[in-house]
Amino acid sequence: MDSPRHTVLVVDDDAAIRFLCRVNLELEGWAVHEAAAIEQARKTLAAAAVDLVLLDVHVGVESGLDFIAEVRERNPGVPVVLLTGSVGSPGLKGVDADAIIAKPFTLEQLTGTLARLVLRGGSEAG
Repeated sequence: MDSPRHTVLVVDDDAAIRFLCRVNLELEGWAVHEAAAIEQARKTLAAAAVDLVLLDVHVGVESGLDFIAEVRERNPGVPVVLLTGSVGSPGLKGVDADAIIAKPFTLEQLTGTLARLVLRGGSEAG
């Protein structure tokens, strides 16, 4: 097997979502790190280079929205994709995410969004 093309950090307190993301992204050739909490995500980002962060809006009692600023500061240029069950929420207006994926999502939405962001290095928030 070829070495993975890109590395993603999946941050979600729901083990089933992390598993779904990991399995499907690995099938697409991604190396996947997982974090069930923001503190675990911080440690992973400090220890490993990642090409993209896939981040749930609500990670336990912590806010993924607050964590975006940390990712931007410590890992400039790394795209952040939000996973959320509340896309229409006014709290998401003006969020500094490169893309937002609504739950439930299709596998094409997941893999396609991540691939486009890494290949283009661009933003597709909204």
